[in-house]
Amino acid sequence: MIVSVSRRTDIPAFYSEWFFNRIKEGFVYVVNPFNPKQVSKIELTPKTVDCFVFWTKDAEPMLNRLDEIEDFKYYFQFTITSYRGDVEPGARMKKDIVDTFRRLSDKIGKEKVIWRYDPILLNDFYTKEYHYQWFEKFCMQLSGHTEKCIISFLDLYKKTKRNTKELNINSISENDMTDLARNLATIAAKYKIDIETCSEGIDLSKYGMKKGKCIDDKIISRILNLPIEVKKDDTQREVCGCVKSVDIGQYNTCKHHCLYCYANFNYKTVEDNCLKHNSKAPILVDCLKGDEKIATREMKSIKSLNSYNEQINLF
Repeated sequence: MIVSVSRRTDIPAFYSEWFFNRIKEGFVYVVNPFNPKQVSKIELTPKTVDCFVFWTKDAEPMLNRLDEIEDFKYYFQFTITSYRGDVEPGARMKKDIVDTFRRLSDKIGKEKVIWRYDPILLNDFYTKEYHYQWFEKFCMQLSGHTEKCIISFLDLYKKTKRNTKELNINSISENDMTDLARNLATIAAKYKIDIETCSEGIDLSKYGMKKGKCIDDKIISRILNLPIEVKKDDTQREVCGCVKSVDIGQYNTCKHHCLYCYANFNYKTVEDNCLKHNSKAPILVDCLKGDEKIATREMKSIKSLNSYNEQINLF
């Protein structure tokens, strides 16, 4: 099974102590976001986890503890954008984040650190030209430390519209998308960085930008050095190319407080939840009340057994 850590919050940045405690215990409880009385027990062992996919804006708290997951396979989706404190109030200085990205890459290999420059939003300050300038600066700094960059264009969900109201965001037209794709792909190519889109319906391949998968079976197969069999994740949007995984995060817990984030409802809810966090608890926020229904999640391996057995027989 692929385990996502996490689309719903930044576990590496804010809850790494909790995560490593869960590794020691060998399991985690995940509350159903739509029904808090339903809880899944996810076994976190090298036998049950084929690959971790970490999502983060800041992997610094994990850098000196990677030896604690040396028995696991994993890679990082690492976001570095050009936004300031008006958009990402909880993020560290970009130069420090870039330094963390580079050190992580040096430790685990550039193929295991995917750069995310997303989501792209436009307003009177964050113009297309602004993005081109900063994207190239980051490409210069990250060249040789990653093989791929993933971009997306901001989706204005209802709560995202509310949280970003003061930014006066402009809608992104198809012409904007093609301009951005053409110019960003040209810049990335100069620095030998492949560039793909995340969850975008528009075809931008003629500008050198393919549709990507954040939870990517090709990357995972390469990391495992084995063929794998895994289906598209049918719980995600139709335009999402990700393969199936199980997520161990919880909404309304990310302290980056990015205004565009779909996973946080509002500041107060996040702060209230953070106060309920216990790094030694089996769930990320709060505690079990005793009336929940706990079901152990089946952790079916994605490794192609036929191909695996063929390799074993060679020895």
